[in-house]
Amino acid sequence: MFLAASIIVFAIYFANVALGAFAGSAFLGDVGEMLVLFAASILFVVAILKAEADRKNRDGS
Repeated sequence: MFLAASIIVFAIYFANVALGAFAGSAFLGDVGEMLVLFAASILFVVAILKAEADRKNRDGS
């Protein structure tokens, strides 16, 4: 769930960067772009930590 959310948020970031580079019409400003990238990073870290905890519980360590 967190990994899918991270991918979706990063896709929004990527779309903003691509639109800004190719069409000159980015829909997020600098601060908005930074917050979206920060949210994608946090969601990715949560997903990785959750997967690692699940693996540890499954292995019995």
